[in-house]
Amino acid sequence: MSSVLVLQGDLSADLPHTAQRFGQTFSGSRARIAADTAVLDDAALRAEWEAAKLDYAVLSDRPFSGFGLLASDMDSTLINIECIDEIANFVGLKDQIAEITERAMQGGMDFAQSLHQRVALLEGVPESALEHVWENVLRLNAGAETLLAECRRNGLKTLLVSGGFTYFTERLKHKLGLDYAYANELEIKNGYLTGRVLGRVVDAQAKAELLAQHREDLGLSAEQTLAVGDGANDIPMFRAATFGIAYRAKAAAQHAADLRINHNGLEAVRGWFA
Repeated sequence: MSSVLVLQGDLSADLPHTAQRFGQTFSGSRARIAADTAVLDDAALRAEWEAAKLDYAVLSDRPFSGFGLLASDMDSTLINIECIDEIANFVGLKDQIAEITERAMQGGMDFAQSLHQRVALLEGVPESALEHVWENVLRLNAGAETLLAECRRNGLKTLLVSGGFTYFTERLKHKLGLDYAYANELEIKNGYLTGRVLGRVVDAQAKAELLAQHREDLGLSAEQTLAVGDGANDIPMFRAATFGIAYRAKAAAQHAADLRINHNGLEAVRGWFA
């Protein structure tokens, strides 16, 4: 399979080194150019693309319709927030919990341990806090609806798999027409959070296992899956997929990913492929 250099972003920017290297000028928001990975050894090219805020990669030239499953993280990937941090904000604990969240997403502590520690701090928070976050704070990240529409158009199933909470994943599944959704269930009694999570924690390993399970259930090959996420707990899911795609991600996830989106929206997941 031939390989291509893909550039995504504002290609009307001044790109003299790129024009000279490939013998042409570019426009629009995406370019696909026959090239091999050696092109990435050119430091001047990479510096020019970074300065122009372009996302770039060399990858096999294959159609998006050749994939069958897209798995996505939720918090800070499909949506603009870490839900647990915003629930904590309702009771003045955002800074304390956000610091733990950040350490977990950077890979500095075990995810399940961090989840139990953070949820315990939410004991006594009214269920109405979750509704407040859903209605007034949570928003889709740029390009999310475009990406999901492209998945439907090209026949890809969509799997939302999150270390967050079912309260939000189930609503997103219904709102966006996602095929599958998994997350952690908060225990709620008499309208208040108990500070506990019910059942098995959806951690890094569970994400990878759910991707593999649905790949097998759909009869897909190992070459037909995509995974997108932003944190260290997405790395096993990246490794279980054909392509792991880091979206505005933490350093550990950036390093582990096959493709990186740092400047565009989620529409760029589709843009890597023909």
